[in-house]
Amino acid sequence: MTAESTAESTVSPPGVQGGYPPLSVIPRPESTGANLRFPARRPPVRATAPPLLLLADGLAALAGGAVLLGAGHHRALMAVLAALALAVRPRRQPPVPGVLDELPTVCGRVTVAWLALGALAAAWHPGHALTAATLATGFAVQSLTACAGRALVHLRRRRTMVRHPRAALVIGPAATAQRVAAALLRHPRCGVRPVGVVAERPDGPDGLPVLTTGQEVQRALIQNGVRDVLCVHPAVRSKQGPLLRALTASGCTVWEVDADSPSYTGREQLAGFACRRLDLGSGRGSIGKRLLDVAVSGTLLLLISPLLLVCAAVLRCTDGPGVVFRQERIGKDGLPFTLLKFRTLRPVDEHESATRWSVAGEMRMSPFCRFLRKTSLDELLQLWNVLRGDMSLVGPRPERPFFVGQFSQTYPGYAARHRMRAGITGLAQVYGLRGDTSIEDRARFDNAYIDNWSLWQDVCILVRTAASLVRPTGS
Repeated sequence: MTAESTAESTVSPPGVQGGYPPLSVIPRPESTGANLRFPARRPPVRATAPPLLLLADGLAALAGGAVLLGAGHHRALMAVLAALALAVRPRRQPPVPGVLDELPTVCGRVTVAWLALGALAAAWHPGHALTAATLATGFAVQSLTACAGRALVHLRRRRTMVRHPRAALVIGPAATAQRVAAALLRHPRCGVRPVGVVAERPDGPDGLPVLTTGQEVQRALIQNGVRDVLCVHPAVRSKQGPLLRALTASGCTVWEVDADSPSYTGREQLAGFACRRLDLGSGRGSIGKRLLDVAVSGTLLLLISPLLLVCAAVLRCTDGPGVVFRQERIGKDGLPFTLLKFRTLRPVDEHESATRWSVAGEMRMSPFCRFLRKTSLDELLQLWNVLRGDMSLVGPRPERPFFVGQFSQTYPGYAARHRMRAGITGLAQVYGLRGDTSIEDRARFDNAYIDNWSLWQDVCILVRTAASLVRPTGS
């Protein structure tokens, strides 16, 4: 957990010389980073292939079931086969699929389904176990039917992609981006039609229009209905992070394309270039994350309630009334909420409380308040914020509106932190970025956490946070 002061110091935040002009409006999520007001999230393009592939796999399962009926087996086995076949069907679709690419996967999954069916049949009624001939015939019929059906679906999809390609922007150095765009235009079967190049300087060969400002990107996005974004240089993701997140928030799919050497291990390709899809959203696993928050915060509140009562009683006796400190912070989507802490420092007035930055070792604190701050016990009341849904256990630390406005104006990636619910602890905190540390570094770690979020990563951060509490250093 972090340990931030309840009344922050008037000194400038770390990495900042002097003050900032206050920013009265917090940037919207769709304008993160570059203050670009792209269109709000558009509905995703409806792909016809997945339902048709599901139909093809279902018909293949029925064909395999016909073999079972022909061999005199019960109809229940046919239903089991259909369930197994659909449960293990291939789900991930490459940009330009083909049945030969899927052949090993399809045959392997059909094999698993028939072996599982044979084992279930033998366990259910040993006297009516499937023979080797039935297994082999059923496997062959279902595999051939599945491949034939999928081949027709992929053929229809490729023709649709050629007739109606998806508009794309290519981001990277102008020369490299123009080269990749030209290759894609020479291969219309990819189903991607570049309409512009986004680069810092238009210093490449002639070709597509080079967009160098946010307004030009916005205009191209709206006029061409751009749905795909291709990053053609490794540095694009770090340098153009705010732009990519704004495009993602607008409903675009972001791809990282290796324009020089096929170094990616994935099999996805566009016009011969190895590529992989980047997931820069924050909605993945929201249900699992929320369940973890509720389970852990609720359990901890029950377990540590005696400790909270003791801290409140001692704080009341040593520092007088008003043991709970309430302060407005900015959370997910830039919305304010009331954060709870044990009061460890009494500000001179409301302005000081809202505009003072954290200073370690504040001399106005009593010894017990310093103990609470050093051990991060003053943060435990935020478990109630987590249980209510204002915060999460793991996420970017919330800040006050005064500083959110300053940092969003100064650090390009700061506003993008509000894509996810604020947290008691986070990746930046376990790397020691708390108190008087670099705001730029915090924003970078927070955005990296959001871009690569996983439930297991949350568990690891919580474990590392608990371990750090054994050797507290305070802030």
